[in-house]
Amino acid sequence: MDKPFAVTLDVGSSLANRTGSWRVERPVYIDRMPPCNDACPAGENVQSWLYHAEEGAYEAAWRALVAENPLPAVCGRICYHPCETACNRAHVDEAVGIHGVERFLGDLARSSGWSVEVESPPSGKRVLVVGSGPSGLSAAYHLALLGHSVTIVEASPELGGMMRYGIPKYRLPRDVLDAEIAAIRALGVGVETGRRIDDVAAAQRDGGYDAVFLALGAQLARRAYIPAADSAHILDALSFLASAGGAEPARVGRRVIVYGGGDTAMDSARTARRLGATEAVVVYRRTRDQMPAHASEVEEALAEGIQMTWLSTLARVEDGAVVIEKMVLDEHGFPQPTGEYETLGADTVVLALGQEADLSAVEHLAGVATREGMLEVAPDMTTGSPGVFAGGDMVPAERTATVAIGHGKKAARSIDAWLRGEEVVRPPRHELASFDKLNTWYYDDAPRTVQHELEVVRRQTGFEEVVAGLDRERALFEARRCLSCGNCFECDNCFGVCPDNAVVKLGSGERYAFDYDYCKGCGICVSECPCGAIVMVPETI
Repeated sequence: MDKPFAVTLDVGSSLANRTGSWRVERPVYIDRMPPCNDACPAGENVQSWLYHAEEGAYEAAWRALVAENPLPAVCGRICYHPCETACNRAHVDEAVGIHGVERFLGDLARSSGWSVEVESPPSGKRVLVVGSGPSGLSAAYHLALLGHSVTIVEASPELGGMMRYGIPKYRLPRDVLDAEIAAIRALGVGVETGRRIDDVAAAQRDGGYDAVFLALGAQLARRAYIPAADSAHILDALSFLASAGGAEPARVGRRVIVYGGGDTAMDSARTARRLGATEAVVVYRRTRDQMPAHASEVEEALAEGIQMTWLSTLARVEDGAVVIEKMVLDEHGFPQPTGEYETLGADTVVLALGQEADLSAVEHLAGVATREGMLEVAPDMTTGSPGVFAGGDMVPAERTATVAIGHGKKAARSIDAWLRGEEVVRPPRHELASFDKLNTWYYDDAPRTVQHELEVVRRQTGFEEVVAGLDRERALFEARRCLSCGNCFECDNCFGVCPDNAVVKLGSGERYAFDYDYCKGCGICVSECPCGAIVMVPETI
């Protein structure tokens, strides 16, 4: 049997001759954009904080996380984690459970008393934030850290926007939301609740604010004409969900029909069961595949016994019943009426047909433009009115909390630059670290950590949180499943396989460098780099 062949030569022999002149290509260390970072609407450096977490340095991980997002415990619960949809690990086994680690860090920070301090000197500038949903809170947080004096004005009695009044407690416990809001207020952010601003221009002028961020949300229930008996019990979904979180939730009776197909419809039906309904039926005019609700929300609703009636529309509401008309998809995939009707028992009907923004407050604001009931903004969140910025559900974008958080951060940095008379500095965009750039044979299979869920029977009778979090051990395991796509994590592969000993270790955290006097350009380092952080480039003379 042949003896094994060692590729790497000893240092004495390989450094005896300078072989760098043999090259036609040279290796170069690069940083590619991890797909998780690229997909995060809040602009988190996901890979960075996962790197700290996989070392067990949880506070460092949390600080890297909240440098971009002030609501990690909230997002770890309610974000639909597009970062995981983009995760390269899914091509190996399953995507990294990023949201579970994020939630763990947010909860650990709360129990450990970690806090963020304002280090920037006071700017002397005052900023008004109108609305306290995820976008407004994010903007206030980042503006405060940049040294500006911030005041949030909120029409509702408490801060939180749709996170408080639209997302049920079984998805987002209120003590979690309250804790992360308190951390933002602790930065010196002023708050005025129960105050509605009807004229933004007047509020800015009379309050002496140097800039305004509008985060009014979309809290007007969309209407549809549906014939109904005078005694029919019809509620809009937003009012229904808001009442469910209060001291006197709406009475729904035994049979509830929810009309709509989005996440709000799923929340409404699941909430109705928790309020005592024995039957909750979602009526939607298209198919399941066409439902705007996220798949996970639909699955959880079905698991809790929510019934779905697809390809149906609400024709009229009677006393104690609804009449639905069956639909059929035409050749273009659009639902068309069939003339076939069915009657369903209903004590309460909840209309979940979407939300619209109330733009009456900007009617007197010069220069702003609206389109299809939303306020138009530039990529830097500026409106047509100087010093007025906007974001969240009132501007054209996907309506999720994480998108809104990203808007708030982007607006804060644009506002800061505007107040200082500077241009916003955007970091350079790197090439995406797609799966084909990786060498994944170095990674072992590691099944995704499962987050336990509350038993279905207990879900249907109360508002206890459904999905459990990770403990330290499972959070550490999940963080270590990260492939570090596109960025060196100092695995020593290039150092170990180089036949010319041309790779130089620069010390912990400093990564490596190439000694081109000895590198022959063989490319072994590229083929053996697990994360795709080295490329070959043509040699220049």
